[in-house]
Amino acid sequence: MTSSFLSFSALALSLLSLGAPGTFAADNVPLTKATVAAKRAIKPTEVKLPAGFSASIVAEDLGAARHVVVSKTGDIYVKLGQLKDGKGIYRLRDTNKDGVVDERVGFGDYPGTGLFMHEGYLYASSNNTVFRYKLNDSQEVVNPDQPEKVVSGLREKERDKSKSIAIDNQGNLYVNIASDNDRCRVAGTGKGMMPCPLLDSAAGIWRFKSNVPNQSFASGTRFATGLKNVVGLDWNTKTNTLFVMQHGRGAFDDFYPQYYTPQQSAELPAETMYELHEGDDAGWPYVYYDHIQKKKILAPEYGGDGKKQGTTKTIDPLAAFPAHMGPNGLLFYTGTAFPARYRNGAFIAFHGQSQALHKGYLIGFVPFKNGKPSGPWEIFADNFAGTDLVKPTGPVQHRPCGLAQGPDGSLYVTDDLNGTLFKISYAAQSPAKKGASSGRR
Repeated sequence: MTSSFLSFSALALSLLSLGAPGTFAADNVPLTKATVAAKRAIKPTEVKLPAGFSASIVAEDLGAARHVVVSKTGDIYVKLGQLKDGKGIYRLRDTNKDGVVDERVGFGDYPGTGLFMHEGYLYASSNNTVFRYKLNDSQEVVNPDQPEKVVSGLREKERDKSKSIAIDNQGNLYVNIASDNDRCRVAGTGKGMMPCPLLDSAAGIWRFKSNVPNQSFASGTRFATGLKNVVGLDWNTKTNTLFVMQHGRGAFDDFYPQYYTPQQSAELPAETMYELHEGDDAGWPYVYYDHIQKKKILAPEYGGDGKKQGTTKTIDPLAAFPAHMGPNGLLFYTGTAFPARYRNGAFIAFHGQSQALHKGYLIGFVPFKNGKPSGPWEIFADNFAGTDLVKPTGPVQHRPCGLAQGPDGSLYVTDDLNGTLFKISYAAQSPAKKGASSGRR
């Protein structure tokens, strides 16, 4: 285990509930002021944040809003996991600058998750192809009905289809291809396939050229392997390396009750953060990370018993999080609007929940220093669920999925359950206000 590894800790952070609603119009039709005012009268889910931060809702009813990017002009592009009115991407715009989206334009006839903006192009992925769209000087897509096909023929099966994407400073395109077999087991048994045949075309990150059209899967290079499913990833411009968030595998106790209790299956394995270099192996399906024992463990399908340590040839995670929280978004914050401790740190959108902590549907934060985690992870924004996860009072309201940084340094969060887009901002408090609000912290 490396010295920079972070396990999950007691999750305590002073929180302040803030929020404001908003909405948008039908395609290309601005809302009237009266309609916007009526919408704003609806009380949104209160998002709990540290003191000085506030959350507002800038758009609603987007559909299955997955990853998101914001241009330097403030236009917001959202990728949808399911088509809405026949479109898979929406450009959102606040034309009157009142903090509420009042115009949307849809394009792209394919669902998917990946979205990235790089050197005059908007890159977007379906579940098997990566496209790109030329942007004009105003950061608008020039020919929305004629995207250029960058890579096609990526593996797509019935589960974990998302093709998340990132691009480095040299124009290399990184694409996640997840495993569609959760533990690489022989169907209907607890026996692992050895070697796992999926690793040739899935369970890893593949690298392509972002500026070369019509590449096939065979054109790419397997950059890193042993990653069951990565939905959240980001290129860190400070370290010039790719960081990814891995979804951990599922149950252990179905075929191995002699080694794992149902509770242990609910608590294991960790969701993990890795910094990747070419040729790295994160260990799946042979090895998983146990954040309770703080070590890599040999999977039971391959001879493990819950205690045997896994191979040292696989890389160690830089940070680990409770099982089943579903990290779907990763963003390294490069702005200056937030307090200094957040700069260059990692925000993570958790799409699921931990049964052990009764926490989930939140935004986590990992502080970084000199390119490595410098403290335990913490909850930054909570209560997107809008219900008590111990004793639910109603259905979950929002599931955070994508993250983007605005030109003003604010943080945007998508929700792929009810299609809400949140904006988180910071305003330093005066000493008087700090004293007045201390009782609420």
